[in-house]
Amino acid sequence: MSGIDSPDVLAAYDAVRSDKDATNWLLLSYASAVGDKLVLSGTGSGGLSEVVSKLDDSQVNYAYVRVEYNNDSESKRVKFILIVWIGESVKVMRKARVSIESSNVKKVLSHHSITVDARDRGDLDEKDIVTRLRRAGGADYNGGRG
Repeated sequence: MSGIDSPDVLAAYDAVRSDKDATNWLLLSYASAVGDKLVLSGTGSGGLSEVVSKLDDSQVNYAYVRVEYNNDSESKRVKFILIVWIGESVKVMRKARVSIESSNVKKVLSHHSITVDARDRGDLDEKDIVTRLRRAGGADYNGGRG
């Protein structure tokens, strides 16, 4: 898979992971309808809701997102998620290749707590994702109530 380890993708990844940078998401898209070349199609600082608004129903997108949440009044947690987005109008052959190609993306964007496979925007509800992150993190101070 070409493009996933390009300098601009790696720089965006480092920015999302950095505590000193406001960037909290990056979005990857395929360069063309055929082939496996990925390109950085966006970055931003508006969090999960902003990246969700950028997802393309006709594409497979990969998003890497920094999610911050409070466990209680004393502690803030920072976790990273990888979203594998398959839009509803993605062609069958592209859908079929996602499981193979997403493993390459996971190798480069390797530091994430959970992977969220999403087919519609309802799969990307922030409250549900924070609940999953709490469960994955082992420390759930809200009894699983998100």
